[in-house]
Amino acid sequence: MDFLKIMAISLILLALGACSEDDIFKELIADRELVVVTRNSPTTYYFDGDQAAGFEYDLLQAFAAARGYTLRIEVAFTLEELIRQLEQGKVHLGAAGMAVTSERAQKLLVTAPYLEQSPVVIYKSGKRRPRRLADLAQRDLIVLSGSSHSELLESLSDQIPALTWREVQVGDTLELMHLITKERAELAVLGADEFRLQQQLYPRLVAALDLETAESIAWYLPKVEGADALRTDINQFLTDARQSGLLDKLREQHFGAARFSSRMGAFTFNRRVESVLPKWQPLIETVAIEYQMDWRLLAAVSYQESHWNPTARSRTGVEGMMMLTRITAKELNVDDRTDPRQSLRGGARFIRDLLRRLPADIEQPNRLWMALAAYNIGLGHLEDARVIAEKNGLNPHLWSDVRSQLPKLQNPDIYPTTRFGFARGNEAVTYVDNIRQYYSALQLMALADERIQPPINVAEMSQKDSAIALPTAL
Repeated sequence: MDFLKIMAISLILLALGACSEDDIFKELIADRELVVVTRNSPTTYYFDGDQAAGFEYDLLQAFAAARGYTLRIEVAFTLEELIRQLEQGKVHLGAAGMAVTSERAQKLLVTAPYLEQSPVVIYKSGKRRPRRLADLAQRDLIVLSGSSHSELLESLSDQIPALTWREVQVGDTLELMHLITKERAELAVLGADEFRLQQQLYPRLVAALDLETAESIAWYLPKVEGADALRTDINQFLTDARQSGLLDKLREQHFGAARFSSRMGAFTFNRRVESVLPKWQPLIETVAIEYQMDWRLLAAVSYQESHWNPTARSRTGVEGMMMLTRITAKELNVDDRTDPRQSLRGGARFIRDLLRRLPADIEQPNRLWMALAAYNIGLGHLEDARVIAEKNGLNPHLWSDVRSQLPKLQNPDIYPTTRFGFARGNEAVTYVDNIRQYYSALQLMALADERIQPPINVAEMSQKDSAIALPTAL
């Protein structure tokens, strides 16, 4: 009798458990709250001050807004934890820059892909570089635990019999880069976009080898009743986002700065952040608050202008922390261009004025990049580049399109036809690219300092039997 009671209770609990998995999608219909699990990473989801940010977050917010959902974010410290929450039906969606793999597709529902990314092998400059796949044999290679890169390396085992690797049990690839920088591992496999963005923090790291396998990035849902309807809706949203240009816009916003970054520039900048910025940061923050700017943007502009040198002077006569011309300084009521407070206040006021004077239908962040270009070459020359862009069938409201046309302002076949004539368009392009790199680096530094860091465990995996040894604390 006792046995029968126990069996009955067990069946009831199992039934309740099954219902709870289905209930989460019933609750979605009733409450309109979309519960998403992700990971804390510069490419997915993080807090910029008190504002949530990240490529995945912005895409999720766009979907939620389009469908009338409120968004609730759950953070997993590892990919295994993230997958487990999905398998147990505790969340509606997993969005964490995850590649589509056959193993995941067997356990979970997968949406249409919205990005593609190639994995790269990275190493520390000055160390032994792997130049071909065979060079990965008998090297201390690490990957993010639970990532598609473990499956990829497993597939390479037949080609490279001596291939072994270790799995780092965290959710953030910044940890992999930290371990390589500190020489606690030799090589790591990362997605190319993630690496290029985060290389600004670790400029000593270099992509040694492209594994030449394009991975499709998608969202995942649990295999429970109600999930397939949400997947169909997501797929329609992603199709619309691709056709409307939203995906391209978000990719440019979050990854665009990394495309034009310089390793040596990042290395020098990081050293100056440690040695020079602390002296000027309080003043930069004070001025930025006064003009309602992000202090990191003002820091990035002043570094590009003078490398935070208040007495800097160019051969053309511009001077000071923000390298103001004599005429501009007079218009901005700056009496002493070498006074750092006056210079920073004048430069901040000038940027704010340029932002105000641009056409109202130019949206952020394109508006900011164009204002910075105008800071360098003038609003008239920027407008000439926008006119050229429109004549060539491009969008004069997109910085990427205007950026491609700016060099034409120094083309003798073109600039005589413009209203304001010759301008160093190439210089303006480099100017904005550099500021974007420095601004992005300062944002990443804040994220690296403020994020919650779980314990790091590394497990050694054999390519032959996939046996995982006991985790070793680093």
